[in-house]
Amino acid sequence: MSRHFLRDDDLSPSEQAEVLALAAELKRSPYDTKSLAGPRTVAMIFDKQTLRTQASFSAGIAELGGFPMQVDGRLAGIGVRESVADVARVLGRQATAIVWRTTGQERLDAMAEHSGVPVVNALTDDFHPCQLLADLQTVQEHLGRLAGVTVTFLGDGACNMAHSWLLAGTTAGMHVRVSGPEGFQPRADVVVRATELAATTGGSAVVEPDPEKAALGADVLVTDTWVSMGREEESVDRLTALAPYRLTQALLDLASAEAIAMHCLPAYRDKEIAAEVMDGPRSVVWDEAENRRHAQKAILTWLLRQWGITP
Repeated sequence: MSRHFLRDDDLSPSEQAEVLALAAELKRSPYDTKSLAGPRTVAMIFDKQTLRTQASFSAGIAELGGFPMQVDGRLAGIGVRESVADVARVLGRQATAIVWRTTGQERLDAMAEHSGVPVVNALTDDFHPCQLLADLQTVQEHLGRLAGVTVTFLGDGACNMAHSWLLAGTTAGMHVRVSGPEGFQPRADVVVRATELAATTGGSAVVEPDPEKAALGADVLVTDTWVSMGREEESVDRLTALAPYRLTQALLDLASAEAIAMHCLPAYRDKEIAAEVMDGPRSVVWDEAENRRHAQKAILTWLLRQWGITP
C-alpha cells in the first residue's frame, strides 16, 4: 500500500494512536527495532534551515539500522535544475524512503506521486506533521492522555504549526483553540477539515481571537516563532501585531493547574514566549525536541510496514 506522511490527517485516529504507541516503545527501547537494517538508505532533503529535523532524523535512522543520506536541496536545485518528478524517480531508486523539508506542499505531493517509496513531510509552509507527532507524544507523557485535553495555540494562527495542531489535535480527540489577531488566522479549509475530524473523535476546533479567553482553563499552551524562515523582512510589523499573544506567565496562570507550555523551537525569548515560561518548571520544550527522534522513528517504521518493506 502506497502510504505517505505528507500532512497530519494522512493518519486516521487509530493509526495515529498506533504510531504514538510505537514511538513510546521505541523511546523505552531505542536499539531493539531495526526496521532499516541493511543498512537501508533514507534520503533526507533540506531546502530550509534545520537543526532538530536534521539531528533527530539522522540519529533516528542510524538507531533503526539505516543510513541517513543528506541531500542539499540548494545544490540539487529541485524544481529548477531538475523537476521534482525527475528527482523523485532518481531518489526512489537509491533510497528506501525520502524525508523532505521544503516550501510548498505541492512539491511534496509531486515527490510522493513519482518516488515509488514512502515520503515524509519534514516541514512545509503549510504543515509540520512530524513535529506534531513529537508534541502529542510529549503531551501524553506529561498529562497521561490526549483525548479531551484542551490545547491553545497562541500567535500566528496562519502558520504551519497552527494548521498541524488543528489537524493532529482533533485527530487525537483534543479540543484545539487557535488564538491570533486579524490577518493571522488559520486557513479556512484547515479549520473545516479539523471540524470534520473533531466530529468523529469528540474533539473540537475553535478560532478565538482573545488570547485570555483562549488560554482560560487550557491544559496546554503552545506558540511558535513569529518571524518564520523567509519572512524576516516583515519582522517589525509581525512583532507589533502579535505582541498581545506572547506566551506569558499571566496567560499560563489562566490555564489549568497542570498546564504545560510548549514551543517547537527555535525560540526567541521575550518575543513569542516569555523567558520565565520558556525556562520555567512548566516548560516541556526540551522533551519535545528529544521526542522528534522517537516519533520520526515510529512513522518511518510504520510506513515501511505499510509498504511491506519490513515486517
